Amino acid sequence: MRTGIAAIIGGGVIGGGWAARFALMGWDVRVLDPDPEAERKIAEVLANARRSLPGLADAALPPEGGIHYSTDAAVAVSGADWIQESVPERLGLKRDVYRTLQEHSGDAIIASSTSGFKPSELQEGAVRPGQILVAHPFNPVYLLPVVELVGTSANPPETLARADAILKDIGMHPLHLEHEIDAHIADRLMEAVWREALWLVNDGVATTEEIDDVMRLGFGLRWAQMGLFETFRIAGGEQGMRHFLHQFGPALKWPWTKLMDVPDLTEDLIETIAGQSDAQSGMHAIRDLERHRDTNLVALMRALKSQDWGAGAVLNTTDAVLRKRNGMVQRFDQITDLTRPILTLDRTVPLDWTDYNGHMNEAKYLQAFCDATDRFMEIVGCDADYIATGGSYFTAETHIRHLDEIHAGHRVRVETICMNGQGRKMHLVHQLWEGDRLCATGEHFLVHVSLDTRRPSDPSATIARQIAAIEEGHRNLPRPEGLGRYVGQPR
Repeated sequence: MRTGIAAIIGGGVIGGGWAARFALMGWDVRVLDPDPEAERKIAEVLANARRSLPGLADAALPPEGGIHYSTDAAVAVSGADWIQESVPERLGLKRDVYRTLQEHSGDAIIASSTSGFKPSELQEGAVRPGQILVAHPFNPVYLLPVVELVGTSANPPETLARADAILKDIGMHPLHLEHEIDAHIADRLMEAVWREALWLVNDGVATTEEIDDVMRLGFGLRWAQMGLFETFRIAGGEQGMRHFLHQFGPALKWPWTKLMDVPDLTEDLIETIAGQSDAQSGMHAIRDLERHRDTNLVALMRALKSQDWGAGAVLNTTDAVLRKRNGMVQRFDQITDLTRPILTLDRTVPLDWTDYNGHMNEAKYLQAFCDATDRFMEIVGCDADYIATGGSYFTAETHIRHLDEIHAGHRVRVETICMNGQGRKMHLVHQLWEGDRLCATGEHFLVHVSLDTRRPSDPSATIARQIAAIEEGHRNLPRPEGLGRYVGQPR
């Protein structure tokens, strides 16, 4: 089921990123761009997004929405729920575009990707100013979750609430600015760093590569997980931010930076910066650099995801939404048919799950089956709250059969059968499928234990009853292929 229709006005780098995110999150997309190369360019962006975005999710993305191209504004925006304007940063051009859009847009939200203009400037002269707001994203739009959402008093609260809900629906983290300001928040911060970097190159203090190394090998890693203020709070030691400000605050009066000035971008300085940048990374084509960037972003964000921190926490929230949308049960009382195997995993194989042979490595098969076991435990009631009371299941034996290759980008699912749930024992058989292709099976034997004594113990009456009901429902299923096989047994 499609979530909605998004019209993308301007198919450049940012517009193409919006198109990819909306489409991969299940929206139908219409692109309005006079560029005859727009379809080719967006297709390349979409290919990169298909390669990387599903790897951020531990739940399967919805069926991909279609992308349609038009040079007719009426066709592009008619019936749209969301209109994202990403035309060049010229205020007059944007206002002209809004006049045309509002002739055909109904009550759709018109959001601008502008990095500098305030929404009040965009709304000036509009027929329905409350329809227009700012939703400023970051490149690549299909991976980075934050988006600066800025409105004015002309925007009804319900319009801003609807914008917030739609952005969250496509896996983004809307940052709602209470007050409009030129360049919003992020670009003002980036501009400060950019100005100082230009001076360091202009004065011959550092090269472009040295400046990038300082960021990507130093404070950039800290900022990725904690931002600016939390990083400095830690720098204050046990006394926190107050101590940091007392200790390092006087340095703000020292002539360390030239933030109130910027070097003239002379041809010589432009050539110096461009030459150093070409030497630094010019051996890679732009699309190659984008793929390296995306692979690294996925790895960093998945690391944050495992800690439920920063951008990773946003991804975990999105996973919960996707699992619900995919029909995965969260609790025993949501199971509608106890006689069928239970879907315990439905996801896309991420880039970092593959090995030197190009297919999913052994450790990730185990991870997939462990995730499936964890999901089954949650369904029968052995969730985090129950474990906090002192009981859990420990895995005693595992047997995995590797039957067929799985590659990055494949959508896989695990269907779980409960063979035994009597007393303290739980015997599960997982089947890993890619479409109608059985790729692996995993057999897990678990024992319920007391976390106080670390010895076998009886589960709660609720868990025992729910596992027994599933076992009873699964009793008449065909015997799972490979059940009870030993390693090396002839086929």
